[in-house]
Amino acid sequence: MKSPLEILQQYFGYDNFRLEQANAVENVISKKDTFVLMPTGGGKSLCYQVPALVLEGTAIVISPLIALMKDQVDALRVNGISASYINSSMSSFEQNETLKQLKNGQLKLLYVAPEKLSADNGAFLKLLNDVNISLFAVDEAHCVSHWGHDFRPDYLFLNGLKRQFPKTPIIALTASADEITRKDIIKQLNLQEPLVLISSFDRANIKYFVQPKQSVLQNIIQYLNEHPNDSGIIYCLSRKGTEEMSNNLRENGINSAFYHAGLSSMERAKVQEDFLKDKTRVMVATIAFGMGIDKSNVRFVMHADLPKNIESYYQETGRAGRDGLPSEAILFYSFADVIKLRRFAMIEGNEEQSDLMLQKLKQMSDFAEMQKCRRQYLMEYFGQKHDGNCNSCDFCLSDFETFDATVDAQKLLSAVYRLKERYGKNLIIDFLRGSKSVKISDSMRSLPTYGVGNNQDKNYWQNLLRQLIINGFLSESDSEFSVLKLNEESNQVLFKGKKVSLRKVKEQAKAVTVAEIETHYSAPIIEGNEELFAELRTLRREIAERENVPPYVIFSDATLMELSAYLPNSKEELNEISGFGAFKIEKYGEIFLPAIIEFCKNHNLRSKISEKKPKKQREPKKATKTTSGTFATTFEMYKQNFSVEEIAKMRSLSVNTIQNHLANFVATGKIEASELMDMSKIEPIIEIAEAQKIPSLKAIKDELGDGFSYFEIHIAIAYHKSQQ
Repeated sequence: MKSPLEILQQYFGYDNFRLEQANAVENVISKKDTFVLMPTGGGKSLCYQVPALVLEGTAIVISPLIALMKDQVDALRVNGISASYINSSMSSFEQNETLKQLKNGQLKLLYVAPEKLSADNGAFLKLLNDVNISLFAVDEAHCVSHWGHDFRPDYLFLNGLKRQFPKTPIIALTASADEITRKDIIKQLNLQEPLVLISSFDRANIKYFVQPKQSVLQNIIQYLNEHPNDSGIIYCLSRKGTEEMSNNLRENGINSAFYHAGLSSMERAKVQEDFLKDKTRVMVATIAFGMGIDKSNVRFVMHADLPKNIESYYQETGRAGRDGLPSEAILFYSFADVIKLRRFAMIEGNEEQSDLMLQKLKQMSDFAEMQKCRRQYLMEYFGQKHDGNCNSCDFCLSDFETFDATVDAQKLLSAVYRLKERYGKNLIIDFLRGSKSVKISDSMRSLPTYGVGNNQDKNYWQNLLRQLIINGFLSESDSEFSVLKLNEESNQVLFKGKKVSLRKVKEQAKAVTVAEIETHYSAPIIEGNEELFAELRTLRREIAERENVPPYVIFSDATLMELSAYLPNSKEELNEISGFGAFKIEKYGEIFLPAIIEFCKNHNLRSKISEKKPKKQREPKKATKTTSGTFATTFEMYKQNFSVEEIAKMRSLSVNTIQNHLANFVATGKIEASELMDMSKIEPIIEIAEAQKIPSLKAIKDELGDGFSYFEIHIAIAYHKSQQ
């Protein structure tokens, strides 16, 4: 019999086991039950695949995902291992052939869905009585627990495995389960004195960011444009949300698809396959997508909506960086999401579970709100110690300053006290600010604390309230409609003169930074020309049919209305139309412009672009120590004296892209313009640029001639911005 290490080397090509793999393998080979909790990408499958090859007989692997079964079986077969699966995607003939192989002892591993075991009163399990079973592996084992974040009733049937096969070892595996869920898994599967192996939850290569849920689409587009070669997943709460987000991304030239449970199984398989094969760059999905996704080069996972618990968040973010390379997890947070999710957390007729779900939701919102190392909070949630200061989350990368918040804290706590601890956050803040809302009764208005906080805006009080809760000066009930409660610390501040010192963000680290939006002048609203609008819609439909996509994916009606109102006559003027980014100007400009120009000619009309309010411009923000992603890589290589051409070649990017990166750093003052061009050329460039009504590098180049390059013009304009 070959040793586990020899099997590992021969079939899988690894020289040694990682994390707790070796202990799990030895325990299963010793015919003992085992519980394995290992982070995504940690190599859970080897914990049962290696014992399956060491032991006599067939290993039965219970897995909830058809796509994952196929991937794993394909991978095993490539390695010369006899493996198969049985699931609903197969014909009855294929299933019977597989069962024949099983009975003849020709398989080392057989993957089955949990519903296969429960179907036909357990007929499949009865059949297994006549087969030499080496072990049972229960993958995604948290699905068996009511307390888990993805409970599946079919898993409960696994409760009888131990009774039917008392001498066959069971190994249960999951990537995310808190202590209550772990204990429940062991109980539900009847594991006998199992060896419990918990690997570190720390995914050191993932940076964690939480950002306010404002201008989410704009933030995401900016991030994707700054990381043009990165693939990732964006999670949304609703099916409609995934479709809208994906369509918006596509309208902005970003290769995206959506995935949710409302799609047919064939559609879901196709979308998933395109993502796995890098045909689709960005997957926008509900939580229906992702369990068992083995794609290793997912560079980012974003949550456009709040997950309902830490386990889900951890498992979903864990799909980033399975290859161990630097990756990012970005959560857009709003307390409005918490209120929305509270309704979903209530389970009718089951108060105990409702309370638990609300508690888990509160822990998720605490993670997003508290001023503490994000990684430390995650580790402690799963019962592991962490010192904080990870230097790879937004909290640890931010700059803070402390301030004395005692007086305002007393005002807020006094408001809670005067209102007899009967109200939630919003009403307390309205009361403090002297709101005229009908929710504030006459008797409330007569209280001395009413309106004492009208010197600060709503945002200020929301932040202060959040910090008081996080720092233990105030409590909040766990009910669906939570109310604020005073505690011992509150009393110390109100009645014993205790000081409240809080930290204020001086400069917050962000994964996505969108500059303040400025508009320089306004223009009257112009009605679109209906005749031209109809013509452009026909043109759009023809393109959509050729490309086999819905017409709105090409351009929205709003974009066509702008075209028919402002009548752009050149690509430079198209740049002023909402919905026309550089990508779409190049792709569709030559199709739409002739139609508009012809219409103008026939109706004796001219371009009205000069009357249009300019598109919102994103000015480069002053760079901070947290500049990240593709721009930062270019900057570091430039500082190491690589030329533009060398950087482009080494990074597999165009020279133009690298030049754009460098211009960005000139605009923010991190690179001197004199390093990149002759400074005497700047004045003539700026002179022409300032005379332009519509900014156009091409027009400047045409006027200056061959003595000036586009790069020099770009740098000169960036330098001019930095001086302003």
